Formats: sequence, structure tokens, C-alpha cells
Amino acid sequence: MEDDAPVIYGLEFQARALTAQTAETDAIRFLVGTQSLKFDNQIHIIDFDDENNIINKNVLLHQAGEIWHIGASPADKAVLTTCYNKTSDSRVVSCAAVWRMPSDWETGSHESPDDTAHNPQTLELLCHLDDSVHGNAACVLWEPMGDGKRVISLADNHALLWDLQESSTQAVVSSTATLEGKGQLKFTSGKWSPHHNCSQLATANDTAIRGWDLRTMSQIYCIENAHGQLVRDLDFNPNRQYYLASCGDDCKVKFWDVRNVQEPVKTLEEHSHWVWSVRYNHSHDQLVLTASSDSRLILSNMVSISSEPFGHLVDDEELSEGEDNHQDDKSKEPLKDSVVSTYEEHEDSVYAAEWSSADPWLFASLSYDGRLVINRVPRALKYRILL
Repeated sequence: MEDDAPVIYGLEFQARALTAQTAETDAIRFLVGTQSLKFDNQIHIIDFDDENNIINKNVLLHQAGEIWHIGASPADKAVLTTCYNKTSDSRVVSCAAVWRMPSDWETGSHESPDDTAHNPQTLELLCHLDDSVHGNAACVLWEPMGDGKRVISLADNHALLWDLQESSTQAVVSSTATLEGKGQLKFTSGKWSPHHNCSQLATANDTAIRGWDLRTMSQIYCIENAHGQLVRDLDFNPNRQYYLASCGDDCKVKFWDVRNVQEPVKTLEEHSHWVWSVRYNHSHDQLVLTASSDSRLILSNMVSISSEPFGHLVDDEELSEGEDNHQDDKSKEPLKDSVVSTYEEHEDSVYAAEWSSADPWLFASLSYDGRLVINRVPRALKYRILL
């Protein structure tokens, strides 16, 4: 039974790290990492049963520390990365590691969740992605659509490209890039582009966004003051290779064409506090999710800058050359952008939003109080896009 009503799950721990299980394309599954100073931290494996509209969960222990970022291998369902804090010599350091779920994690019975709660299984450490030389890890990015053998970690002012070898039990740095400039430069987030044979990376540091060519590890573009305050998150349009979305502490979401970075193509100003997360739908790139400290999640229909601005697929060339000829033809006018829906199920900062990798119309959001909400694109819009 498909219903537009949200489904809510409480983790009972503070949490800010969320990812879809990228390699799982049949089951609707999300992974959430907790942030607890008092207890062992955990990865909650959230399975959504969309026929019965219920959530089943399994818990794995992540004893290494509180989880700030989580990423799922695109090739192996059982493998994931986390960035976590640990205290070492009374200093807090941020580390990154690759983990494997125990092969029988699914045997934790759904019927009696109490049993698994008392004695959860532990993640198996495959390898560390730490390189004390390079400072504190902010995030780890898997190569999109890759074979699960290449990751990038952003640590302080370094971007490190790693090769995972020996079934991910060994990680070797194959190349590095460094942010040059005055002061304490630090990457806050980044995104590996799925385009250009996966040879490009976008990073955020302070108010700037930079593009990198991974073959030479050199900078290819820089948007100096992309936002008025800190840039929090980036995402590439999956269907338009030069389009990049960003969001930040100036409450804005901006869309860029990286071939011309003087001005954003479009700016959204719907949030009233910091915007932590921006995510393009993997199939229908007009659908964009944004999550904010205003406790709201917003689904926007950015159709005018999508790959289907006239309601049908067009390529970039057609868009750039066709702009003059469409003046008199009303049917060729781009459709209007709009806010589809504002979701108010959270009562705390919404730190993350992710689309399901199994169902293109379904998404999850996570607020700091440990509330995970699963929602669907409204049916009316879904049918308008499909028909």
C-alpha cells in the first residue's frame, strides 16, 4: 500500500550521519551512525518495508568512537566507511576507517528486537584511512559507480586518493592535493563527480568551492565566495555534468554551472537557518532535497535547470543554442521551479537527507535527536514526472 504519510523511527541516541546502502538496489536500506559520549556508538541498519509501511532495524557496534560521517561502498553491500572522533592523549582526533558488516548481521531477528539490542554484533575493521601526517578526517567519498576500490578522504587541508587493496584490508595513498593559502585552511565537505570518467572532485572549504582534476590533483576552478558563510555540502547533478548544488550557513542553496562560476544559475532561499545537506534525486534531477537547522526538510522541483526543463529530455548543447529560438513558442517555455513540500516531522536540526538507492521516490532524513523520517515524493508529482 503506497501512502504519502511519513514513517518515523527513533534511535534513542544523538545522530548526524546517514547514508543509503548504495550497493543495495532491491531492499530500501539506510545506515545511520550514532554520536554518544557515554555509550558504545552504533550503526543502525534501517530496512523499510514499503508494503507494510514499517521499519525493521538491526544494530552493529562501532566501538571506535562517535560517528560524524558515513559512506557506503558502491560495489559491496557489506562494506562502509566512517569518520569518527576518538580521544588520544586527552586530545580529540578525527579518524577514518573502512569496515565490514559481519556476514550474518541479518540473522538478528526482527520479531524480537530486544535480543539483538542486548548483544549486538560488532563491525569488523578492514583498514584505517588515517595518515597522522595529514590531520583530521572530515569525510570519505567512494568513487561513484566504481568497483569499491577507490576512495578519497578529506583531512584538514589535504585530499587523499586511496587505493583499497587485498579485499579492502589495505589502503595505499596513490595521490594527494593540498589547499594552499593563508591561515588554517580546512576542507569541510566534498563530492566525487560521477561525470568525466570520475576524474573530478568538488570540495568546500570555508566560503569557497573548488574543483579538482584527480588525474593531476590540480585545481580546475574556484568559486571564491560561493556562500556568505561556511559551505556545508555539495552535490552533482547526476544527469547534467557541469551542474553542482551547494548549501551553507547563509541559509541558501545555490546551483552552479562550473563552466561559468561568476554567478550561480539559481539560488533558493527557503530555509531560515544553516543548510546542512543538499541532494539531487539520482534519476529525476529536478527533485532536490535540502535539510536545515531550522528543523525542516524541503523538497524542491528545480525543473528549469534540470535535464528535462520543458518536461522532456534535452541535452546541454540544445539548451545553450536553443535559448534564442524559443521566445515565441509558448510550449517550449521551461516549466516553473517550485517548493513541492516542506516536511516538519523533525524537532531538531536536520543534519542529513538521502534518497534511497532502491526506490527513486523515497528519501530519509535524520535530525540530531536521533529521529529518522522516511518520506515519499507526493504521488501527484511522481505521476506528473512519469507521464
